[in-house]
Amino acid sequence: MTTTAITTRPSATSDTDFQTGRSNWLNGAWVFTAFVAGCLAACLTGCQWASSGQNAQGARLYEQGQYSAAMQEFQKAIASDPANPDSYYNLAAAVHQQAKQRQDAESYKQAEALYNQCLDHNPNHVECHRGLAVLLVDTGRPDRAFALLKNWAARNPNYSEPRIETARLYEEHGEPQTALKYLEDAVQLDANNPRAWLALGRLRESMGDPTQALQNYQRALAINGAQPLVAERVAALSRQINSAQDAALSQAGTRMATTPDFSTQRY
Repeated sequence: MTTTAITTRPSATSDTDFQTGRSNWLNGAWVFTAFVAGCLAACLTGCQWASSGQNAQGARLYEQGQYSAAMQEFQKAIASDPANPDSYYNLAAAVHQQAKQRQDAESYKQAEALYNQCLDHNPNHVECHRGLAVLLVDTGRPDRAFALLKNWAARNPNYSEPRIETARLYEEHGEPQTALKYLEDAVQLDANNPRAWLALGRLRESMGDPTQALQNYQRALAINGAQPLVAERVAALSRQINSAQDAALSQAGTRMATTPDFSTQRY
């Protein structure tokens, strides 16, 4: 199972590893009691800003190949804001990568524990579910990976993200038809999720259905226009489909007319 690309903060449609940790305070995750709200709010907001900056710096260091320094930044981010799930995820992803490079069992165990800490703080953390599923496959436990994602979906019957991730796992295990079913369910649950439409388009294109794939890509782009790679795919598929249609019309137009039989009686 493949891992995801490393960036700082994911967009709605991107697949990324590291996050800057801004989501908690932007979504109002911290709740303060009335009598301490005034004095604690400023402190905690400052801690969250510090955590966000440390996560971003860690991501930059990781991209530069400075893995130990990156992990130190993620550890600082956890110390600055122990309730931020993104920090646990970032550190887990870095340790997981180290485990894969070194084939180190202890690092795998550490990464798994960190992924679970992330999920303790945010049970619906999408990237953390994906990372943990990858780790379970990496360590020879694909059944546990499927159980993880299916249980997540069962706990959230109206949430499309677990279906997208379950589809990814099925596709990577050579079951595209099952993956297709999960993605169709995902767009039924949330017709405005560009990730679901993008995944559906990519799967249908890989299954040899460019026309349907183009429609799915266009839907993803209509929901979120800030996707240059999707726009490029739409243009490429449009050219491919138009070329095929032009070739078919040209072939039909150049067929030779049947030679008349002049031996027949004329009137």
